[in-house]
Amino acid sequence: MKILYLHQHFTTPRGAGGTRSYEMSRRLVQRGHQVTMVCGSYKGGHTGLEDPYVRGRRRGYVEGIDVLELELSYGNTDGFVRRSLTFLRFALRTLGVVLREPCDLIFATTTPLTVAIPAVVAKWVRRKPFVFEVRDLWPELPRAMGVITNPVVLGGMRALEWMAYKTADRHIALAPGIQRGIEADGIDPEAIALIPNGCDVQEFAHPTGAWRPDGVGEGAFLAVYTGTHGLANGLEALVDVAEELQRRGRLDIFLVLVGQGATKAGLRRRVEERRLTQLLLLDPVRKHDVVNVLHGADVGIQCLANVPAFYEGTSPNKFFDYLAAGLPVITNYPGWVASLIEGHGCGIAVPPGDSVAFATALERMAADRAALAAQAARARQLAETLFHRDALGDQFVRWLEGAARR
Repeated sequence: MKILYLHQHFTTPRGAGGTRSYEMSRRLVQRGHQVTMVCGSYKGGHTGLEDPYVRGRRRGYVEGIDVLELELSYGNTDGFVRRSLTFLRFALRTLGVVLREPCDLIFATTTPLTVAIPAVVAKWVRRKPFVFEVRDLWPELPRAMGVITNPVVLGGMRALEWMAYKTADRHIALAPGIQRGIEADGIDPEAIALIPNGCDVQEFAHPTGAWRPDGVGEGAFLAVYTGTHGLANGLEALVDVAEELQRRGRLDIFLVLVGQGATKAGLRRRVEERRLTQLLLLDPVRKHDVVNVLHGADVGIQCLANVPAFYEGTSPNKFFDYLAAGLPVITNYPGWVASLIEGHGCGIAVPPGDSVAFATALERMAADRAALAAQAARARQLAETLFHRDALGDQFVRWLEGAARR
């Protein structure tokens, strides 16, 4: 089967960012299918291609995946208008690809939602099976965050979302809330598979070293966040947590934020203004290096802005990396991730916006290393039993094969 896979932000482990599409494509190739990945140029990511662009595109095989990369740079630090234009340009340029490229099935994954445009057109024109993977509910999330308020834009996005759901033959939801959101548009539940992000269990089982930033000794307690520094992540809350720890004199507890994004410069200014010595802002690292970063940490931080739409509607990559690394998790928002953490005893969930409770939870974890070790073991067990990438990848491949047969 020839699969045309549309993901604007595709990256391999050589870059920083989620590698779900890379991992799923590899498993499709291993099953004997041909995958053509159509993507853009994600800042911090790495598609695996090195040759120069020719007329705005380059193409080559990366571990059996036929990667077609369009010269359309995108980064979380870009302004709203620039990002929106990049999304639209990718959708328009991809239209020509999906109408000409040989394929038996079209697969499109958000974000952005505009990736659905070429997929819907190709479905109408070419009558090929179309599988739509939804990573976030749009426009529900940007509306809830107040990022987009223009009613015309929101209406257009809602119409595109509805059209994509109605056009697709099958859907993949990454979180329970997303699954319910698709069903709410009248889609048959039998046409929706819940396949969350997964844990790369084998990769995290073999670190080459335990990394710690300069100035953080072996005896210090290290809480690490690895991921995007954007508005949705609400990392300003961690500045308040660091300030609370400093007020208590707990300079032996460090918070390390690894990544990049639109809010990072503002975070750095707040850290400097408050003279916080135990909150460190570090550059993003490749997926391969995340293994060593987490191996040297004591706890992983799962942080999001206090937006109710996030509670059941996200499937954060970093959370599954923490589990794969056997790392206890502390989260600052309720929902299905918090329920997993508390239900399986692999960390602590604190109320949103409560820096005092967050700081107290870190102190508790630092004080009882035996309990922390037990949480770590349960985190790894959860990764192996419920979220092993191989099991989820097999489910993913069978879901696409079933769509093609229908």
